[in-house]
Amino acid sequence: MKSGPKSDIFHLDQDSNSWICSSGLPSDVTIEVGDVSFHLHKFPLISRSKMLENLIGEVSDDELKIKFEDENLSFAKLHDLPGGPKIFLLIAKFCYGVKIEINSSNVVPLRCASEYLQMTEEYGEGNLINQTETYLDEALDTWFGTFKALESCEQVVEFAENLHIVSRCINSLAMKACSLDKDLIGLNGMESKDNPFATVIWNGIQTTSTNQDWWYDDVSKLRLPLYREFILAVESRNLDQERIAGSLIFYAKKHLPLLGRESTFSNGNLSSCSLYSSLDQKILLEEIVDLLPSQKQVVPTKLLLRLLRTSMILHCSPLCIGNLEKRIGLQLDQASIEDILIPNMGYSSDTLYEIDCVQRILDHFVAAHQDQDESEVTDSSYNGENDDDDDGWIKNCHSLTPMTMVANLVDNYLAEVASDVNLKLEKFQSLAAAVPDYARPMDDGMYRAIDIYLKAHQWLSDSDRELICRLMDCQKLSLEASTHAAQNERLPLRFIVQVLFFEQLRLRTSVASCAYVSDNYNSQTHLSNSMVLPESGNAHFLTARENDRRIMAEDMRGRVSELEKECLSMKKEINKLVKTKGVSWNSLCKMFGVGLRLKSKSRENDRDRKRVPPLSRIKDVPKGKNKHEEYGELVD
Repeated sequence: MKSGPKSDIFHLDQDSNSWICSSGLPSDVTIEVGDVSFHLHKFPLISRSKMLENLIGEVSDDELKIKFEDENLSFAKLHDLPGGPKIFLLIAKFCYGVKIEINSSNVVPLRCASEYLQMTEEYGEGNLINQTETYLDEALDTWFGTFKALESCEQVVEFAENLHIVSRCINSLAMKACSLDKDLIGLNGMESKDNPFATVIWNGIQTTSTNQDWWYDDVSKLRLPLYREFILAVESRNLDQERIAGSLIFYAKKHLPLLGRESTFSNGNLSSCSLYSSLDQKILLEEIVDLLPSQKQVVPTKLLLRLLRTSMILHCSPLCIGNLEKRIGLQLDQASIEDILIPNMGYSSDTLYEIDCVQRILDHFVAAHQDQDESEVTDSSYNGENDDDDDGWIKNCHSLTPMTMVANLVDNYLAEVASDVNLKLEKFQSLAAAVPDYARPMDDGMYRAIDIYLKAHQWLSDSDRELICRLMDCQKLSLEASTHAAQNERLPLRFIVQVLFFEQLRLRTSVASCAYVSDNYNSQTHLSNSMVLPESGNAHFLTARENDRRIMAEDMRGRVSELEKECLSMKKEINKLVKTKGVSWNSLCKMFGVGLRLKSKSRENDRDRKRVPPLSRIKDVPKGKNKHEEYGELVD
């Protein structure tokens, strides 16, 4: 928009840093704005502005003007003028009738300056207030014009807020960001790469693609106060939470260099090439965290952990750090081991990693899932569901999956931090015990972490070693882990014997089960041989089935043989411990409260009735029994 019929009659004197009007008449007033002087004439100014009329006109208040030796020359200062010298030059040209261009970048400062100078319609029809207001209404019809106008508000934010220009621009942007209407958004001035309705040609077919995050980059150019107002505006319009979170993360990555690259440390200090001061980054991060949507999983866990790490580097407030820890705790099952290995930023830290932070995050996760499980149980009881049914069991398994994933994550985390010699036993125990026992179907991960901890803390007493070994259940160790534990000299003797004992029971149970299946197969084969031959059409099918059964039986016999060998090896290990440690079989049995009793009847006569009893007691083998009956039966 251009205003004024005349050509430009202003030129700059660079030596004196002043603007001179070359209208042919000598200047009779000097206006100083900032460090720039304007040598002008009274009449064009006072005919358009009430304030300039009061300032430099024929008024009675001599304090509003300064007289020089020449009585006709006046001097005035306008240091508070919105927009500064650049905007006053445009206003001076407007007063002289010179052509000026009003655009989206200068309309807001011109509107504020014209209001400051009181350039109303009383001082000429089509005055500057009216013209800038008309153009501002037109600019707000398009995204580009509105955004440029809002950007220019940052220069005169106090005056723009008083005139409600900031709220008008933000509401217009928020309405357009929440809409996918071409006519409402307005595409004038928008580059093709930023156009949310760009035309795409694929295989000769012209289509229109809709990019819902098209406004992220534009609004990231706003300063934090205006950006905060924009986010609150789109949130009040019920914009999708994921899009709001996406914009916040985009803004944070752009203005927080630590989120866009790996941090480097030198003696605990951050070395960064950031153009922002640490205080500005701290304030920005705290605002971003405060604006994040409360809905779960709208922000990836990986990004939340990066925000948490950055907040610790910048020493953000405990409220900000606690907010992030709680958010991460609600979706900890989506984290990886690399993400939760947060270096300790404290100057008086004694551990390499933030153990206490991970403990708090884990506590949030466990508390949230326990409350969820209790509510599910209450709802199922109220609805009359039977937890013993298979369907109910399957539903409960689904809720155990996140807890099991976190248990695996904690075991891996403990294995990583266990080598830290400054890690106290109490912290290790607290972190390991925070996960419920049912979340670990196998304790191999816990055994690995404990083994690493014992290796790095060889000065632990026997009582402390037994205490830490209570964190795992030897019955939940795999065969490989049990074999390793039986030969691990770092473990206490009581635990090694316990591992060997339960492994032997497990092997005996497996041998009995395999023998039972093999006998059933033999009896079925004998019964099938005594039956009438099938018809010729089905003979080939039954022959193939007999071959499959025969192969299965041979595999079972081989497995039984391997298990018997492993059982014999276990017995040798126990006998070796008894001889080297000077411990008798009776004392070992008393240690676990078990006994051994020999079965009185032969295995061949009662295999069909045999049942594996609880692994609680073993009674000694009575004297005088045959060597073929050396294997005892586990009974109550």
